[in-house]
Amino acid sequence: MLPLVHHLVVTGAWWDYVDDVAANLVGPALVADRERATPLLRAWASDEDPWVRRTVVLCQLKSRRDTDLELLRHAVECNVDDPSFWLRKAIGWALREYARLDPEWVRAEVARLDGRISGLSRREALKRLA
Repeated sequence: MLPLVHHLVVTGAWWDYVDDVAANLVGPALVADRERATPLLRAWASDEDPWVRRTVVLCQLKSRRDTDLELLRHAVECNVDDPSFWLRKAIGWALREYARLDPEWVRAEVARLDGRISGLSRREALKRLA
């Protein structure tokens, strides 16, 4: 299914479509079959298409305790230097959602990325944290 999703993301190529696909198709596919999905999604994190990369950053928005932190960290790390508003916003959003479960992990990630993470990503990630 994920190769078809890749095609849909590339041809759909806009935030409203991509965000829905990421959270409601890719995320559940990852939880259902981590062994097959994880290597593919790790590759997508550095795909030439920014919408594919945004998909990986956002795919675990609803995962909560099932979040694969290594994959989240990898997706953020691969895209933290990208100047695209859409990727910067996605990084902050993904981190903010995970902060609901583990705010200390998110604070530590933002601190680790200091000097690289954009102001937008930082603000979004820490928005609900005191």
